[in-house]
Amino acid sequence: MNTPEERPNPDDALARARAAREQMAAALTKDQEPDPDEPLGWQPVWKRPRKPKSKAAEKAELRKQRKRLQQAAKRRLAAGNSRRPRSQQSRIGNAAARRDARALSRVRHSGALLW
Repeated sequence: MNTPEERPNPDDALARARAAREQMAAALTKDQEPDPDEPLGWQPVWKRPRKPKSKAAEKAELRKQRKRLQQAAKRRLAAGNSRRPRSQQSRIGNAAARRDARALSRVRHSGALLW
């Protein structure tokens, strides 16, 4: 437990805060923007100054984007066509099994007694 001698005086802390008030206010109201000639450090994209691209750079970027999208479309088409159909026999077998299961289910749920 703290003794009264160890505890700081609240009046003393209040006096120190009041004395530093002007410095804190000056720091807060000072213009936060850096000088234009001062080199900037890393900044997020949305805060960086915008540099308009040249027409050639813009067209090259659009060409790359178009090519990328076309390649993705080709991959998508190839993936859709690569699914081979199952053999005719297995589909018939599966359909027959489904019909049998459906008939059994109807009988089971019909309430008819099978004795």
